[in-house]
Amino acid sequence: MTIVVFLVSLLGAMAIGTPIAFALMFCGVALMTYMGIFNTQIVAQNMIEGANSFILLAIPFFILAGELMNAGGLSKRIIDFAIAMVGHRRGGLGVVAIVAALIMASLSGSAAADTAALAAILIPMMRTAGYDVPRSAGLIAAGGIIAPVIPPSVAFIVFGVAANVSITQLFLAGIVPGILMGVALLIAWQIVVRRDKVAVLPKQSWAERGRATARAGWALLMPVIIMGGIRFGIFTPTEAGVVAAVYALFVGLFVYRELKFSQLYGVFLRAAKTTAVVLFLVASALVSAWLITSANIPAEISGVLRPLMDHPTLLLIVIMVLVFVVGTALDLTPTILIMTPVLMPIVRQAGIDPVYFGVLFIMNNCIGLITPPVGVVLNVVSGVARVPMGKVIIGVLPFLLAHTIVMFLLVFFPQIVTVPLAWLR
Repeated sequence: MTIVVFLVSLLGAMAIGTPIAFALMFCGVALMTYMGIFNTQIVAQNMIEGANSFILLAIPFFILAGELMNAGGLSKRIIDFAIAMVGHRRGGLGVVAIVAALIMASLSGSAAADTAALAAILIPMMRTAGYDVPRSAGLIAAGGIIAPVIPPSVAFIVFGVAANVSITQLFLAGIVPGILMGVALLIAWQIVVRRDKVAVLPKQSWAERGRATARAGWALLMPVIIMGGIRFGIFTPTEAGVVAAVYALFVGLFVYRELKFSQLYGVFLRAAKTTAVVLFLVASALVSAWLITSANIPAEISGVLRPLMDHPTLLLIVIMVLVFVVGTALDLTPTILIMTPVLMPIVRQAGIDPVYFGVLFIMNNCIGLITPPVGVVLNVVSGVARVPMGKVIIGVLPFLLAHTIVMFLLVFFPQIVTVPLAWLR
């Protein structure tokens, strides 16, 4: 019965248009009332505890780093670098989008921000060159969702806090799967673009490539500093967020000089608004998470899934399908916060590596960003590219399939995640 109360209160609040954070609090209050332990102090204490975490300090700094990167010209130089290196190939601008998405993913960790930056620069170029615009928009959307998988990732930070899993290990475990997502997009793009008649960019000389590399050098150095520092224990993921923000601020102001002091207020304001939304969600989710544990909901769900406990792969398939369905209706962060406290006890009981599961879980949630009807990243690219949402949905389908294949490849072959992780550790 507690599961029914949980689902009806949460989904009912969402159905009438209640913001997710308040729906999570309402869900917690409904469970408390049903269990006869309603107390406003419990709500307040859990919300304070939910936001009172040193690890969560990484979120505002990585969000700020992403804003500074876009405003300071780092994103533009990364795209110019990719054009110089691979823009002359057949379907070259699509390859540029994928390569740039992979590089930018290692800088900001924000799917929406990366997608907006890529679409604003590349869609006009692809339209002029004769590319199918809805398909190009779909490719850029699919490339943008790599950002939360490749570190640094705000999604991994939120999951790590909610699941009590090492964020450093999640960061390291996401590198290979993120690259595989890029490779899958390259293959899918080459298949769908082979019959299109598009203009090919002129091949740039090695001297021009060298100049493009030099111009992008400061931007390309940023992921090396962040991941190298984390890998060798120079700083924690939280401290890495500070390093990333300061580095992006310095490069934008004093090296590229595209970021003006007059722009800083707007940059900091946008970062603060985004941070407030994410952290309020985290704080609200701890109320429902505490009640989920108190109501023993994970044990009830474990009882339903008990026949699958001895078959971890089959259990993962069922969970991935469930998360995929939920992801079509919810955004990334709410899905993580709602489902993590329910699923993690089951995952641990089945003997599945929590870090490995975290990578699969986040990848699945990222796929939800490009699935209708919600599809947050689809909405971003539709607005920036000025392409009707229905056409973008059709254009993204081959790339949605490519990402889904990669996800289930990781389900059946966990060594793709665990072996590189063991080496990186």
